[in-house]
Amino acid sequence: MRRASEAKPGVSVGSADARRAEPGALDVGVAGDALNRQNESMKKRVALLGATGSIGRQAREVIDATPGLELVAAASATRPVDGLAPHTQVGGDLTKLLEAAEPDVVLNAVMGFAGVPATLWALESGVDLALANKESLVAAGEVALAARARGRGRLLPVDSEHSAAFQCLEGRAPETIHSVVLTASGGPFRGRTRLELENVTPADALAHPTWSMGPKITVDSATLANKGLELIEAHYLFGLPYEQIEVAVHPESIVHALVRLRDGAALAHVGYPDMRIPIAYALTYPDRAPTPVPPLELRGLTLTFDEPDVETFSLLALARSAGARGGAYPCAFNAANEVAVAAFLDRRLPFLGIAEVVERVLERVGGGPVRDLDDLVEVDAESRRGAEAVLQVAA
Repeated sequence: MRRASEAKPGVSVGSADARRAEPGALDVGVAGDALNRQNESMKKRVALLGATGSIGRQAREVIDATPGLELVAAASATRPVDGLAPHTQVGGDLTKLLEAAEPDVVLNAVMGFAGVPATLWALESGVDLALANKESLVAAGEVALAARARGRGRLLPVDSEHSAAFQCLEGRAPETIHSVVLTASGGPFRGRTRLELENVTPADALAHPTWSMGPKITVDSATLANKGLELIEAHYLFGLPYEQIEVAVHPESIVHALVRLRDGAALAHVGYPDMRIPIAYALTYPDRAPTPVPPLELRGLTLTFDEPDVETFSLLALARSAGARGGAYPCAFNAANEVAVAAFLDRRLPFLGIAEVVERVLERVGGGPVRDLDDLVEVDAESRRGAEAVLQVAA
């Protein structure tokens, strides 16, 4: 299998060996042609899973604009992707597509639990994984980390908050870290009470004030479930206990994450809310490719931060609890939330009912360990059945 990271698969983040060597100066003419051919052969081969969604469309823009990247495979759950890449697939087993395409990096932007097998394939195969499918680490955290330890591929976060934290943490000893703060926009319902949320519609929930995303993740942002998923993901990405991971509501979405250090200093990653930045960073790592996003204008900039209201938006607290309990609980949280959000979008469940369904499912979860993909599939299916049962009673 052809891999960009093959020479140094076990290099730690930020080490000098992970950086590409600068090409030497060459004369123009024949030497220039040779350099062009060399650069072509050194292109990173990208497999893009979820090519027609919001992340996928922006990733294609980044790949088209970056000479060092080549799209060799594209997949979508339901929409046509013919002609996007030499290898394409709609639905089906994504691991077969990946085996055929032999990518250097897999950008997993599949929505939901369906993205887990591709994540495990990349990590097990030692292929760099640019991860936008947060459910992979939420539902399969321990299994994914075990696969990564065996395959020794790099795990590069694409979520804006995790990419920001990754960059602030890079090369720092764990004992120097006090805590990581993930920021949340607060979604369209920031500041509202439970009473004011009783009759909100899917259209209300999909009117996000900052980000342009798919329906499911936009509803998750409105409930703060998305930040709960990111909380669990951060635990597995950075090896931090939950008490060292905080959430702050930051409606301007300029500070994407903040790392507090033990000496009292703090590092923040700031910039305009544009997913092309973390996508490009993950795909070109350890380089940093240019993007069309302008530098942050500091004049007149106002930044505000607040504590999240976990009583009104209880899914954040439920996610933290599920993560801390471990085992099957994070997988069950994710499955129940996916079912409940789909029911809300279909107008079969009120907005506040999403958290109620998830809470009822978590009350019924067994506490056994999750050892492999088969265990995950079983927990996921059982939790979905439980969520549907709760929905039937509620109806």
